[in-house]
Amino acid sequence: MKHILFSFLALMATAASAQSVNAGYPITPVPFTSVKVADGFWGQRLKASREVTVPLAFSKCEETGRYENFIKAAHPSDSYVVEGYSFDDTDVYKTIEGASYLMQTYPDPKMDRYIDSVLVIVAGGQEKDGYLNTARTMNPKHPHEWVGANRWDEVEELSHEFYNLGHMLEAAVAHYQATGKRNFLDIAIRYADCVCREIGPNPGQKIKVPGHQIAEMGLCKLYLATGDRKYLDQAKFFLDYRGKTSHREWYNQSRKPVTEEFEAIGHAVRATYMYAGMADVACLTGDKSYVAAIDSIWENIVSKKLYITGGIGARHDGEAFGDNYELPNASAYNETCAAIGNVYVNYRLFLLHGDAKYYDVLERTLYNGLISGVSMDGGTFFYPNPLQVSTDGYERKAWFGCACCPSNISRFIPSLPGYIYATRDEQLYVNLFTANTADVTVGGKKLTLKQETAYPWNGDVRMTVEKGGGDFTMNIRIPGWCRGSVVPSDLYRYADNVQLGYKVTVNGQEVKGDLQNGYMSVNRKWKKGDTVQVHFDMQPRIVKANAHVKDDQGRFSVECGPLVYCAEWADNTPSGSVPYDVNRLIFSDKTPMKCEWNGNLLNGVNVITTQAQYITTGNNGYLNTTMMPVKLIPYYAYAHRGKGSMTVWLPNAPEFNGFMQ
Repeated sequence: MKHILFSFLALMATAASAQSVNAGYPITPVPFTSVKVADGFWGQRLKASREVTVPLAFSKCEETGRYENFIKAAHPSDSYVVEGYSFDDTDVYKTIEGASYLMQTYPDPKMDRYIDSVLVIVAGGQEKDGYLNTARTMNPKHPHEWVGANRWDEVEELSHEFYNLGHMLEAAVAHYQATGKRNFLDIAIRYADCVCREIGPNPGQKIKVPGHQIAEMGLCKLYLATGDRKYLDQAKFFLDYRGKTSHREWYNQSRKPVTEEFEAIGHAVRATYMYAGMADVACLTGDKSYVAAIDSIWENIVSKKLYITGGIGARHDGEAFGDNYELPNASAYNETCAAIGNVYVNYRLFLLHGDAKYYDVLERTLYNGLISGVSMDGGTFFYPNPLQVSTDGYERKAWFGCACCPSNISRFIPSLPGYIYATRDEQLYVNLFTANTADVTVGGKKLTLKQETAYPWNGDVRMTVEKGGGDFTMNIRIPGWCRGSVVPSDLYRYADNVQLGYKVTVNGQEVKGDLQNGYMSVNRKWKKGDTVQVHFDMQPRIVKANAHVKDDQGRFSVECGPLVYCAEWADNTPSGSVPYDVNRLIFSDKTPMKCEWNGNLLNGVNVITTQAQYITTGNNGYLNTTMMPVKLIPYYAYAHRGKGSMTVWLPNAPEFNGFMQ
């Protein structure tokens, strides 16, 4: 009984400490544990994650020996051959993280018990001092070829020991928040403590930084969960010493100290994880040099290195950012994990600055370049996400040997509820629009807010105070796409001279006023039954790229609301014909476009219809053109009906489509 009471008091003390520490962010997230997403666009995605993605990821962890690695680590042997990747442990952690988020929306005792059984296996692979890396522990004399002879020897190269730690911390905190159990959190704390003892600037410690970043994010999250300052200090150490060890290279952003870097370079996933960690440290310490650096890096991305889909990472070589304005379409890499990283960065910069422009980028990435990485049924995945595909086609896969993207999707999609709302003193921020019910505390006052909408298919949102109330300001984000801003830079622009409108009413009375940082602010003494209705005009829009983006010149893209559209072969080939190559279509940006709902297509989508010329080359060598109706679908929904051609950027002159070269 005494032991139970002590554990309960310790848990409550940790939770109280975490609540006080959360004030370290200028703006406080409303956690995923407080938001229940209802049926609708994201409800379907969460359902697919629960029924398909997470069970698939768990089954792959079992099938591919991920669990077996922990079992072997519990009973090391010189006879074990260490195979796979040095970061395979993280697939287990990431899947537990996603399952933990899901259990808030879909309570599942069976899943809870399954995770507990997996954690018993994970705990068995942990060494006595807390070190946990199966790629070394299962056969210390002959470990994985990437991890080196001793701990940390190759951590700045390929061992991924700190990367494993980062994903473990992210998952363990999510599991603790979702379940209240400490079984995973205690494992993670022991490994974090091991790293804090052995790595640092003090005598007897080794000065090492992560070869693959994410430990910085995980340590900040552990600091917020426990209130223990040493974890924040360790995160800052990893960043402070980057570019100061003997390992310095462009690929993993270690060519110079992070506060001297003002351009997005190198491996895009590593970069965004580091930038998110920098934003965390900037938020939690107030270090102005970190704020200046991450702000400049963000400006470089959104003004010179961001795809229209919100994807990042132009090059297959090094899975990396390209040069400024290097944004090819057919060869675009745009790794799914990089899109997730882009969301992390923009989310944290919003928490730091409170400007809607970060959510404008986040939303663009979320609805386009991120969810394109997973099929709508949740069972297959893209690694790269190109913006143009030939007739050979491109298809999602059920798993990869390097499974970072599937397992990352399995953890990210279920975390969506935590991105919808935030608070700051007596202010509530409404950042994303999706059907949900949220329990929120604003200025010390509790309320339950219900949001009803079919967004992104139309621009109507209804929010009702179902319980509680009080005097506070509701800040409603007016998306950049509705305000005439494609992205918060001159990288892309609307080229159709259309001005969309929006309207906000409270209990039927229109509210007007100037926007502040992209938000319409409504201040009043709220009470049960108060209803806010928001309307955003939606219609197809023509987008053109900055003249410096050579691959997009003579082309335009089409959007409707937050969604980027594409032409795909399956919608634009007459029945019974050889599949058309949509890259032979020539469009006019003056041709009318119509947007209509089709509930029978691709789980229900808005389809944009227009006309275009289809070009072929005749026997005489001349070009033949045929006028034909064309359908455009949301980019995220392509590659669900077989392999074939696709394009986002639509050519409006033949010389830019390869026919007159």
